[in-house]
Amino acid sequence: MSSTSSVTSVSAVPSAVPAPAGGAPGSAVRRRSAWAEGLDRLRAAAVTEPGRLRAIGAVLALLVLLFGTATAWQVSDRSAAADDVVERSQPLTADAASIYRSLADADTTAAGGFLAGGAGSAASRARYAADITTASNLLVKASANTRGSGSPDAAGVQIATLSKLLPRYTGLVETARANNRLGLPLGGAYLRYANDQMRKELLPAAQALYDAETARLSADYGRAKDWPWFALAAGVVAIGALVWAQRRNYRRTNRVFNRGLLAATAASAAVLLWLVAGHAVARAELTRSYEHGARSLRVLNEARIDALQARGDENLTLVARGAVLTGDQKDFYEVGFRAGMRDLAGAGGPAAGGRLGAALALAGDDAGRRPVRDAVAAVREWQARHAAAREADDKGDYGRALAKVIGSDASTGASFDRVDAGLQQALVHEQDRFRSAADGGRGAFGGLAVGAGVLAVLAAAGAVLGIGRRLSEYR
Repeated sequence: MSSTSSVTSVSAVPSAVPAPAGGAPGSAVRRRSAWAEGLDRLRAAAVTEPGRLRAIGAVLALLVLLFGTATAWQVSDRSAAADDVVERSQPLTADAASIYRSLADADTTAAGGFLAGGAGSAASRARYAADITTASNLLVKASANTRGSGSPDAAGVQIATLSKLLPRYTGLVETARANNRLGLPLGGAYLRYANDQMRKELLPAAQALYDAETARLSADYGRAKDWPWFALAAGVVAIGALVWAQRRNYRRTNRVFNRGLLAATAASAAVLLWLVAGHAVARAELTRSYEHGARSLRVLNEARIDALQARGDENLTLVARGAVLTGDQKDFYEVGFRAGMRDLAGAGGPAAGGRLGAALALAGDDAGRRPVRDAVAAVREWQARHAAAREADDKGDYGRALAKVIGSDASTGASFDRVDAGLQQALVHEQDRFRSAADGGRGAFGGLAVGAGVLAVLAAAGAVLGIGRRLSEYR
């Protein structure tokens, strides 16, 4: 009985031995993948202090590098936008304003030359030709440099429109001059038709171009001044994680400082402070360049255009001699002159209103206000002389009215020239103020992107070294 049991026991042992590799497929032991083995090892390491320290070091380095990358990226974007404000958007806006002004001045000069006849024709033709050349050259420049804005190719559409209409306008003016030289009354009709083309097609297109470039300038300002919220949030998270790691280290070892982590925290804090301070300075300077530069330039350009249009209407009042009336039977060009004067200087009270009043309010110093005040005084003088000219014309004394409009120093033309000269002087001053403030704004971004990247790499190295110092205690 016992021998049988013994045999049975021994014979049962081989059945527990694994089958050889060449045995039946179903008897082989299933092997685990390398991925699963790696996960098991990571889980095992994570429950040990060295494993936790390695994970903390990796996370700290990643957060600090993310902070540095975000800072470099967003600061570079803001700096590029500030460069666009100074080097592209504002110059294009100024060119668009000059296109409008040149067209309006050409129209005004054509009417003035028509009134002057042979005596003033040479000077007026030279000024007219200079205005048309300036407008044509600036259209070529704008076409080469502008890019799409809010609506698809908004500026390009207006440039194409102006390029197509300008030769048609100059052809009408030349026809008016030819008829005038021949003494044909048809010359005045052609000149009025040319003026109608300028008012209804060319100047609206020039205004739309100016508006498109102004919108681009505002968009670039907004992009340059926008706070880099992602970088700021990444910086707060990175510094918070570094502080937490040092507190954890202190609670587990009772050591107050870890040099590597302390260096990483200091470098990250330096980047964050530099980012906040640099962007705050840039915003302040860019805001100053907009409030007392770009806005002031826009108002001054519009005031200059108002003066040009008022002068053109004044000249055409004498050219048309009552042939063009409004719906309520008033002289069309006289109504236009008065509307332009209201836009330019307000209702005519003792205080400057209209765009000249706005220009005085926006001027940042006395050097900017002085030429505007001179323009205000010249406008008041212009209005008084215009009233005298209208009185003479209404009494049938056309020769005396003409002398008061295009005559010597006591004419409305002389007053207009003083208005234009004062506004031009103010424009030059405000352009300098804009450039100074805008350069200060974009200068505040200087070195920040590169500095943030370098300090972030140093902070990441400090975090890794600090954790490595702690890990060495377990070897």
